[in-house]
Amino acid sequence: MQFIKTMKKIYLTVIGFSILCHLNALSQTKQDSVVNKPTIALHNATGKDSTQYNPRKLRLDEVDLFSSYYTQNGDHSAVTGGIGTEKVTDLSNGISLNFVWTNRNLNKNTLSAALGFDAHSSASQAYVSKTGASHATGNRLYPSLDWTVENSKTGNAFGLGGYISYEYNYASIGGDLHYALKTDNKNGEFSVKLQGYYDLVTLIYPSEFIPAGSITTNYGNHGGEDGHRGNLGTSPRQTYTASFAYSQIINSKLQVALLGDVVGQNGYLGLPFHRVYFSNGKDTIEKLPASRFKLPIGARLNYFLGDEIILRSYYRYFFDNWGIRSNTANLEVAYKITPFFSISPFYRYYNQTQAKYFAPYEGHSPTDQYYTSNYEFSNFNSQFFGLGIRLAPPKGVFGWQNLHELEFRYGHYSQTTDLVSDVFSVSLGFK
Repeated sequence: MQFIKTMKKIYLTVIGFSILCHLNALSQTKQDSVVNKPTIALHNATGKDSTQYNPRKLRLDEVDLFSSYYTQNGDHSAVTGGIGTEKVTDLSNGISLNFVWTNRNLNKNTLSAALGFDAHSSASQAYVSKTGASHATGNRLYPSLDWTVENSKTGNAFGLGGYISYEYNYASIGGDLHYALKTDNKNGEFSVKLQGYYDLVTLIYPSEFIPAGSITTNYGNHGGEDGHRGNLGTSPRQTYTASFAYSQIINSKLQVALLGDVVGQNGYLGLPFHRVYFSNGKDTIEKLPASRFKLPIGARLNYFLGDEIILRSYYRYFFDNWGIRSNTANLEVAYKITPFFSISPFYRYYNQTQAKYFAPYEGHSPTDQYYTSNYEFSNFNSQFFGLGIRLAPPKGVFGWQNLHELEFRYGHYSQTTDLVSDVFSVSLGFK
């Protein structure tokens, strides 16, 4: 009950803040409220920039609210060595504020500030302590900030971003640098994004592996019944990503994009409260290499089938040096029932091979160098399907003109490992 009351207070605070920002936006003129969003089709077919740049001071252009509820269940928890409950619930809320202004060179500047808050419960993490018999709960807070400046003549853009994320067992700080270069006719765009994340993982061990005489830290109800876990300091983890993309408007109906990432990770890449049971019945904690290389490559294709139907498709191939190979195929069909009301059924299929360090419960040999029973690294197929509903009437949602967009989405996920989940989300856009 205390958890529910806390979430209600946070949600009402976010709503109240958004309304204040919305009232501020009402003081702007209608002309000032028109700013294009960055999309693959930002420019028209003639190659002329459709945005009218006028000298303007800093102003709040848009406020976005989002909320989602996620629930899952399964019976292959990594906390208990590949067996046991995977039941998780998560309630996520967030707000994003977008500010715009033009500088002396008439270049458009966009500053986006976002704040997210997650509250979750996990049945499996209660069993980090052998005495655990209740759900462990936790919170995550993650603010972010992004600044982008777009050249009014060329359409090229440059920006910087920063991120912070904090949860009871890890803290993370990150940043990015991104650049986009448009072709002469503005129908093509090449973009690069460089990201770095620096994490500190709290070394929380299962109760039976806490060294004698070590100091344990009370994490409230994070540790199950008695609330104690072995906190033996922290360990660093770094992730570096270089993302490349090229998008092209082929004609008025067809848009394509080619995507690729290069990802490198170093440091402590496992979690010490993930148990592993060997074939001789003895148990230990997960052990993985201290580095990992990932290379996902993919393509997007959007096709406008008349004025009412948009086909959005996506394919990605992924491989890493841990032995995982995967394929992702996604199709979403956006159908406009009216010019201002649309539905979007979607379907995604995924498969992956097993990592060379994975084995199920009591499947590892004591002589193995690395070992995990986390089914995230197992061989499986999955499906994810659902429906999105979007309202964007010209006079505003429910007659509230500055509430320009309302979207609901529901998705159901299932894995061949018997993991299932459902996610419900809603987002509101204020101008």
